[in-house]
Parts: sequence; structure tokens; C-alpha cells
Amino acid sequence: MKTSRILFPALLFLGTFLHGASHAADLMEVYREALEQDALYSAARATHLAAQEKLPQGRAGLLPTVTFSGVRRRQLIDRALAPQVTIDNQSLTITATQPLYRKENFAIYEQSKIQVAQADWQFIIASQDLILRVAQAYFDILAAHASLEVAEAQKKAIGEQLEQAKRNFQVGTATIVDTYEAQARFDLTLAQQIAAMSELEVRKRALQQIIGHMPDDLIRPDEATSDLLTLKYTTMDEWIRVAEQNNLALRVQEAIVSIAKQDIERAKAGHYPTLDLVAIYSDQQGVGGTITGRGIDLTSKEIGLQLNIPIFQGFATQSRVREALANQQRALRDLDNTRRNSVLQVSQQFLNVTNGIAQVKALEQAVASSRSQLDSTKLGQEVGVRTEVDVLNAQQLHYSARRDLAQARYNFLMAKLKLEAEAGELDEDDLRQLNDVLTKKPPPGIPSTYSRGQTDPVSRIQ
Repeated sequence: MKTSRILFPALLFLGTFLHGASHAADLMEVYREALEQDALYSAARATHLAAQEKLPQGRAGLLPTVTFSGVRRRQLIDRALAPQVTIDNQSLTITATQPLYRKENFAIYEQSKIQVAQADWQFIIASQDLILRVAQAYFDILAAHASLEVAEAQKKAIGEQLEQAKRNFQVGTATIVDTYEAQARFDLTLAQQIAAMSELEVRKRALQQIIGHMPDDLIRPDEATSDLLTLKYTTMDEWIRVAEQNNLALRVQEAIVSIAKQDIERAKAGHYPTLDLVAIYSDQQGVGGTITGRGIDLTSKEIGLQLNIPIFQGFATQSRVREALANQQRALRDLDNTRRNSVLQVSQQFLNVTNGIAQVKALEQAVASSRSQLDSTKLGQEVGVRTEVDVLNAQQLHYSARRDLAQARYNFLMAKLKLEAEAGELDEDDLRQLNDVLTKKPPPGIPSTYSRGQTDPVSRIQ
């Protein structure tokens, strides 16, 4: 009985652990969570929905309006040499107005269509921003975890060298300087491990802000990036031409220029007459009692055209036109700046991608070379031609190259996503294709996930 009481909680804990470790989220799963939980994206979605109402509001100025008014009152009339008279009167009036020509209303309607299109582009920008923020947070965690792994592997290797140095000193085959050198390297690596663990926790908190909870397990992609070292367009000029056509920030600014043009038309409308078709139906009871002392009932029906011609409004219309013209010039200058900035950003991201490809390939070679150097240095130490310090330096070089390679891979992937965003071509399909490449089955012996429990300070720092 006692054994069963002990065994049951253990089995329960093991089942919970296995359940939590049985699934690790990939990039697309994190992105889907962000679609539901990210506050910035939710706010952008609400803003987009609100902007869709601009179109029916603008169209309303071209449609008829109908108003109903009613009055009911009692009149007490005192007449000379006659008793007081009480008259109840009431009136019901229905007025229908159909605008026939109102230049301002036409401009407002055209402006509302542009505003809806502008809101669509802005929402797509928010969607692309979510993709970039999720990918950045995801890769930051993986890069931080890679740095932690390097620090731990380096600490383990230096710890072994430290123990060996102590043994060699005890038997008289090494000096105390070797022991001090290994101890100093070990202490430094321990500090680097603690810093790496802190950085990993910070990166996880950044992802928590997006998805609303602390990430547990994330799939660690295969280190091979050869499938990702290709671009849709091969030259910078091609990317710039695509961006000039599809860049979303550029389209938003073009919409702002179009809205400014319609503001000019709205301001000029103050000089134009308006023409409406007006129909009125009126039913009145108890009318005219104040004069005759006896109310009568009247029913009237009217239909006709109503023309209003502005003559002078204190120069307000001219002032609004000048203001709108100045705002249009500002919008045009902002458009030029946006276009130039788009070219700059595309150029920078294209260089980041191409340089990233070269850097990844160079660091892959550096990792292989430093591994060979480390192996040969260890062998040289065994035969007496290399010192303990040489081995420690070779280890430091190798692990630094591994850390730099992991960071370079993630920097390259982010630069590629940002380049597609600047060109206006980043969407969920691009993220899915990237995720499919990253989640390919890794080679045997390489861990495919990291767990939050693996970074527990108590369990990781020895």
C-alpha cells in the first residue's frame, strides 16, 4: 500500500512530463497562437474593421434622407368680451431630400473608397509585422539557446581541462600556471553561461508578450540552410523594381496623396451650388386659432427643387482651399521620402541577405577548421608539443565559431523575411515554406527541441 502511494505520484509526474515533452511548437504553431493572442495585431484588426465603415458613411451623402417631426400643444386664447378658448393643435411632417448635385458629397464618397483601400494596406502591413515579430522572437530564443549550449559545452570541456591540469600539477608534469589558466577560463565560462541563461529568459519573455504565455518547447531546426540560400529575384535592381510596385508603405502613402487631392475638391466645393430634390408631407390640426379663435385642419403635400448658391463666406472657402493645397504638397513630399526609404531598405536587406549567405558559408568552414585545429591541438598536447593554454585557446575559438554560426543563420533568415516584406511579398505562405524547411528531421544525435526545464539555473549550473 505504501509503495502504491509513492508510485502513483511518480507515475503522474512522469505522465505529465511525457505529455509536455511529446509536442514541441514549430514556427507556424507559434504564429497561429500570435494571430489569436497578440495585442498589437488584435488592435490592428479592430482598426481595420472600423475603417470599413468609411464606405457606407461616404455613400450616405449620395442617398436620400428622410426625417419625421411631430408637434403637439395646447393653446389658451383670451379674447375681449369673450370667454377663453382652448385649442389643441398638432402637426406631423415628413421631409425627404435627395441630393442631385453636391460636389462635396461626391468628393467625400471618393475619399471614403480610398480610405478603405488605405486601411486594407495598413492591415496587411500589420500582418507582415506580426510575421516578422514572431520570427524574430522565435529565432532570438533559438539563438540564445545555442549560445547557452555553447557556453555549457565550453564549460564542460574547460572543466575537464581543469581537472587534467590539477592532476598534471600533482604528478609534477605541469606548472601551477596551467592550473590557474584553466581555472580562470572555467570561471569566465561559468559567468558566460549565467549570462546566456539570463538572455534566454529575456528572449522567452519577449515571445510571451506576443503569444500571451511562456513558451515551453520550440522545435530547433536542422542546421542545414542550403535550401534557404536562394532568392526569388537574383539582383538588387529586380527587388527594387518589385518594391516600387508592391511596397505596402508606398501604397499607403499613395493613398494619403489621393485623399489629399479629394480634400482639395471638398474645399473647392464651397464655391459650387447645391441642388436637391425635396418632398414634404404635412398634416396639421388646429391651425390658425390665435387669429380666428377657431383652429382648422390642413394637409399639404410639396415636391420641388431646392437650389443654394454660395455668394460670400468671409473668405473661409479660399482659406480651406489653400490649406488643402499645402497638405497635398506635404503628402507628395512624404511620398517621395517613402519611395526613397523603400529603395534604401530593400538595398540594405538585399545586402544583408547576400552577405548573410557568404557569412554562413564562411562560418561553416570556420567551425570545421576550428574543430580540426582543436583535435590537432589536443593531440599535440598529448605528445608534448602543445600546452594547456593552446588547448584552451583552440576550444575558445571553436565554440565561438559555433555560436557565431548559429547567430548568422538566424540573422540571415530574418534578413530574408525583411527583404520580402520590403518588397511587399511577405505573407503566411512564405512563413510556412520557411517552417517546412526548418522542421526537416535533423541528423541523428542532434537534439530537435529545447525545453524550459532544461534551462533551470539550479539544474544547469554545476
